[in-house]
Amino acid sequence: MQKALSLEEFYRNTIGVLPSEIFKKIGHFNVFHMEDFEGVEFPYEMPYSRKDYYKIALIRGPHKVEYADKTFDVKHNMLMFANPQIPYNWRPATQSPRGAYCVFTEEFIKDFGNIREYPLYQPGGFPILDVTDEEAAEMIVTFNKMFTEIAGDYKYKYDVLRNLAFELVHMALKMRPAMTLDDQERSNAHYRIVSLFQELLERQFPIESPRQQIHLKSAGDFASQLNIHMNHLNRVLKAATGKTTSQLIGERLALEARALLKHTNWNISEIAWCLGFEDPSHFIKVFKKNTQTTPKGFRSE
Repeated sequence: MQKALSLEEFYRNTIGVLPSEIFKKIGHFNVFHMEDFEGVEFPYEMPYSRKDYYKIALIRGPHKVEYADKTFDVKHNMLMFANPQIPYNWRPATQSPRGAYCVFTEEFIKDFGNIREYPLYQPGGFPILDVTDEEAAEMIVTFNKMFTEIAGDYKYKYDVLRNLAFELVHMALKMRPAMTLDDQERSNAHYRIVSLFQELLERQFPIESPRQQIHLKSAGDFASQLNIHMNHLNRVLKAATGKTTSQLIGERLALEARALLKHTNWNISEIAWCLGFEDPSHFIKVFKKNTQTTPKGFRSE
């Protein structure tokens, strides 16, 4: 797995310079037209890797997107919400890419709500959406507001840009209401436990070296860390997600395993060890339970 691409590397690869705002304490935000690359060869081969920044991209026209362990062939319109926890890349299948995207850092949205609580940014969420022409046109209006705002000299323009970024997030959630949680679930103590569990689970990733190993790997490990009984944790997660603690852990480990199998040359024993399995046969059993194939079978496919 390649090292996470930094925002500085993103700018050097795309436009060759670093904007001065990148080092501001408020964090960084920028927005781009894909049409800016029309008629020229795409500037560089974006590596399949995690990035240390967020991206919201409206992709129009044929593209290929690799996100986590899945590959998407975009033939029409797609809205993608990329985050620092999940590796991805994308490449236009044409020299006339259309659409727009914005990038921003964790610091930019700090204390502006918890973006990781949204289903779009949670494991097992829906970070890639097919959108209609009408929905895409509505999103382009928001992106155009970003272009206007960032070019202006309004003192509080970055506050406006934060609102516009979140407007895209909420636009997607409203278009796909099944992705949102019930308000009552959000307000009770159980939702807090779910959020803390997901944060602890995600904090262990990405795996970027065969010498890196996760340490929280069982329901008991997480319950102990959260200082609650394992049965209570299991009931809360089951009620909120429909899945047990062990199922959620297994699915997340399988997601990371698929990415490592697809994009590294590490052997299966090394991957198993990184994911907390001292016995590779146990890893193979868990992987097959979650993916209906063996690690070797998945890699050969």
